[in-house]
Amino acid sequence: MRKRLLPMAAMAMAAIGTGAMTTNAAAEQTYVVPPRPLPVPKTVSPELQVLIGSPLNPSWDQHPATAEAWRTLVKTYAADIEAVLPALMAREKVTIRQDRMNGVPVFWVEPKVVTPENRNRILVNFHGGAYVFAPGKAGLRDAILLAGRGFRVLSVDYRMAPDAPYPAAIDDAEAVWKAVVAQHPAKRIGVFGSSTGGAMTLALVVRAKAHHLPLPGALWAGTPWAQLDKVGDSYFTNDHVDNALVSYDGLLGAAAKTYANGHDMADPELSPVNADFTGFPPTLLTTGTRDLFLSNTIRVHRKLKQAGVAADLNVYEGLSHGDFERDPDLPESREVYGEAAAFFRHALAR
Repeated sequence: MRKRLLPMAAMAMAAIGTGAMTTNAAAEQTYVVPPRPLPVPKTVSPELQVLIGSPLNPSWDQHPATAEAWRTLVKTYAADIEAVLPALMAREKVTIRQDRMNGVPVFWVEPKVVTPENRNRILVNFHGGAYVFAPGKAGLRDAILLAGRGFRVLSVDYRMAPDAPYPAAIDDAEAVWKAVVAQHPAKRIGVFGSSTGGAMTLALVVRAKAHHLPLPGALWAGTPWAQLDKVGDSYFTNDHVDNALVSYDGLLGAAAKTYANGHDMADPELSPVNADFTGFPPTLLTTGTRDLFLSNTIRVHRKLKQAGVAADLNVYEGLSHGDFERDPDLPESREVYGEAAAFFRHALAR
């Protein structure tokens, strides 16, 4: 019988029999995947097929060498985003008003009509941008798209690297949170964000728990950057599959180092997947099969479930990182924001 075993099976049995295949040896293995075509899936909307078939983000591999180089890049990206905001605001029927809370600049993004069930509710938003990008109004796309579904949204214009590295962003988040819960019951407040904003949504609860502050009524973390350093399966398996972020080894990793500024990236305020999730509010998580942050999102979901938290994970076919925010005209995008709105309507106290 042994002679009829396949070679790989025979090798594995021999290794087990002799003790050669140790746990440590297995952990050190790296698999080299052969080159192969990666077709655009026909199982997504025609609009998403076009996005999937588009070239890789051409700026993914930049490594700004100085603070001034970062600032120049930030201004360029911000100008591009702000140019399309008026049309998005008009479509979603929202207005924007600037304010300050505990010294932190914020934006109120409000629909022309707040649905009756949401009159006493507020959603607090943290924008994405790798702790470097999307200052000011450039960080409002996520907020606009959810405000358009009948919620008053307070978007936090937190400080960012290179001028204000960790812990500036989470300090600003806490300052605004204190101001909000001083005026509104926490169970009527939802917190959400995508990418960096998703990580900050989770990190705010980590900070609030540590400082004995009231916790939000519910959270939505869209493709959260929950592991700041390159740890997790999809950082490798979706490298160059995700056509938005493309790879950790470019602009993303450079931004992580700039924000962390020498601080341990495993700190739960930087990598909230490492936090104790006991007592977290009900949480919705969103990602896609091509998302570089797929593992970040899945790992957070598993830890929430293990901690006994009510948590739902929505994984969309074919989405790269943040596609639902990047292209709000996708049918998948409308579904993502519709599900988030329905989640908050169900989870938040009235």
